[in-house]
Amino acid sequence: MNKTTGVQGITEDDIANYLANTPGFFERHAELLGAVQLGNPHGGRAVSLQERQMDMLRDKLKGMEMAIIEMIRHGQENMAIADKLHRWTRTLMLTTSAADVPDVLVRELIHQYMVPQAAVRLWGADPAFDGLSFTQGVGADVKSFASSLTAPYCGVNSGFEAVKWVDEPARVMSMALIPLRHGAAPEAFGMLMLASPDATRYTADMGTEFLTRIGEVASAALARLLPVR
Repeated sequence: MNKTTGVQGITEDDIANYLANTPGFFERHAELLGAVQLGNPHGGRAVSLQERQMDMLRDKLKGMEMAIIEMIRHGQENMAIADKLHRWTRTLMLTTSAADVPDVLVRELIHQYMVPQAAVRLWGADPAFDGLSFTQGVGADVKSFASSLTAPYCGVNSGFEAVKWVDEPARVMSMALIPLRHGAAPEAFGMLMLASPDATRYTADMGTEFLTRIGEVASAALARLLPVR
């Protein structure tokens, strides 16, 4: 006999539908609530229908509690990230000398987000800044690559020229390369690099939404160094 088939062709689904649509059944037969014995999933002892229902409710509440804890944790992490972004942006806005902005940008980025190494280079800056460190060591390939990016590049260090911008290039195992643009201009005027000795910190499959926001703030701050149009 099929396990879902009972007496005279009645199936388990028929019984379940009847009970679901006849709420008064257990009111008229309240003794069944204590008499029906079910297997306990947490042990070999049989339990009543009422006890099993309580176990199911406890498990459901425990699952909901864990989900709430996870939501709170994510909320706290997001708030911490937002606070760091706020402090970084505020520091950039309070930097009075335009020539100091690149160094402040990199220093505070390393401090706020615990980035092991970072550097920025500009090739569209006003000629008044020529000769400063952030305008040095930029080849044509870097400029072309930055302008080709529609989103930050993340991945392993595969010999990018930009790795030479940091103090310890040999320690760079993974990196993020963020193009800097003025408004909607298609051509990049610079690039921000974040580097890590951890090969898994910046990977090709990671989300880049936050790095894009970093690039937007950095671009806005560094726009002060561009020639007046």
